[in-house]
Amino acid sequence: MGEALLCRLRNGQMNTGQKQRVTGRPARRGLGKLAVWLEDDSPGRLRPLILAVVLTLSAIGLVEVASASSVESVAAGNNPYDLPLKQAMWTVAGVVIMLVLARTPVRRIRWLGWPLLIGSLVALVLVFTPLGMSVNGNRNWLSVGGFTAQPSEFAKLSLIVWGAGILDRKQALLANWKHAIVPLGPAGGLIMLIVGLGHDLGTTMIIMMILAATMFYGGVRMKVFTVAGLICVVAALLLAATSGNRMGRISSWLGMGSEEDAQGVGYQAQHGAYALASGGWFGVGLGQSRQKWNWIPEAHNDFIFSILGEELGLAGTLLVLGLFAILAIAVFKTIARTTDTFSRIVACSVITWILGQAVINIAMVSGLLPVIGVPLPFISYGGSAMVSSLAGIGVILAVTRPGRAASSRAASGRAPAQVREHAHQR
Repeated sequence: MGEALLCRLRNGQMNTGQKQRVTGRPARRGLGKLAVWLEDDSPGRLRPLILAVVLTLSAIGLVEVASASSVESVAAGNNPYDLPLKQAMWTVAGVVIMLVLARTPVRRIRWLGWPLLIGSLVALVLVFTPLGMSVNGNRNWLSVGGFTAQPSEFAKLSLIVWGAGILDRKQALLANWKHAIVPLGPAGGLIMLIVGLGHDLGTTMIIMMILAATMFYGGVRMKVFTVAGLICVVAALLLAATSGNRMGRISSWLGMGSEEDAQGVGYQAQHGAYALASGGWFGVGLGQSRQKWNWIPEAHNDFIFSILGEELGLAGTLLVLGLFAILAIAVFKTIARTTDTFSRIVACSVITWILGQAVINIAMVSGLLPVIGVPLPFISYGGSAMVSSLAGIGVILAVTRPGRAASSRAASGRAPAQVREHAHQR
């Protein structure tokens, strides 16, 4: 009977009165309820919360895309609802993919690693064929039959899933730096090289972060990161130094640019700051942004957070930041219950990718970092980014699903330490 009560208490199946009678402690209220939620790591509560937060962020993104893109669409003679309808279509497709992946067994997600990686590499190479197209100087798009896609967005998730499978199988060999680097380092370096050749430094840096996160959560020794970090810093500096546009953005960010720079490479960042500043506490009103009237280039894309801040004010920006914080807490608390190595690496790497990209975008818009062209997950316009981000959340829900870790270990021919110890005792 005692075990049954304890089980119900842990799974959150008791009301406050029942909890008080069982534990002998008074029910918590106010901030105490927040503390109880932070202590509660039951999947039955966290998984629906993850889904609700992601859908809320996507809905906010749709509203802001509709608002930020309307003026430019009308000025170009297009339907003002064209871009938001396209974004809604890709969001629905992404939600469907997310829900399908959430029900997919971990062994199948592990099996998808190689096909996803090979497919991503082929698509990245096709960007430099007649099927590829350039957008704002970056050649990182494919155009087939009227549909456009950005292969580098899907390469992020494929690198995580494939890399997690490799590191999971090589756990006993990671003390040797050669096994820690090969083949994950060369594969990640090849992806970054191809994306870098398309002049997309922002996405290259995000993939660099994803590769580092996957290796870190996979158990690679820190001395490997020291050498790799120095190489990556030198490569990033070379990429920046060989581009006049990038150096101009960095100079403008450091305040070393001329007045002409403020009307050139620093124009977007300057008017993004104007938008955030004019938002005040509660904004000028939804749809009432002034900076979206052709003052901010790509207002519905990389700089959509500035439009959100102008229309919804500090309250709106804090709402978005709070939703990302809740997503981080819920995902990491769910991961804490996962004992399977592959599942832990995948889930931690995906949430690091999404949160890291969000932090970089918000820091870029607010002037804490130079403009490097990174979209805000779930908010910025872009079908490829939306689908890949939602697919990443679907993978997190799949690998953290109760009972799935055991099937993953069985598929890889391993049993958890507790099972092996119990079998030995028997």
